[in-house]
Amino acid sequence: VQLEESGGGLVQAGESLRLSCVCFGRTFSEYTVAWFRQAPGKEREFVGVIEKNTDTVYYADSVEGRFTISRDNTKNTVDLQMNSLTPEDTALYICAADANIPFRTDLILHRRYDFWGQGTQVTVSS
Repeated sequence: VQLEESGGGLVQAGESLRLSCVCFGRTFSEYTVAWFRQAPGKEREFVGVIEKNTDTVYYADSVEGRFTISRDNTKNTVDLQMNSLTPEDTALYICAADANIPFRTDLILHRRYDFWGQGTQVTVSS
């Protein structure tokens, strides 16, 4: 499974960005896919996840109501729509996937995901 993110960039506070994670080599709908982010000097942080089979989504409290995760099975992608961005959202955004995460409490744990992209940088200026 190869993952590749795109869509990052430099925006001003209050603006929006849409990130995309494309999967090569597998049918992406068979995987639970999460977005994480990592700012310089900080630990990797869970952003949100979309579960396989049900497409149930969960978000970190810090992005709830502003970010939306969705699948496009025709393109084999999982997208992250980010609205009302703030400078605190500045980070490298990375998608991750796994075919088997049986416990919901594990969805936010980066160590539970086997496949990772390289990330796309999002910078929000004030």
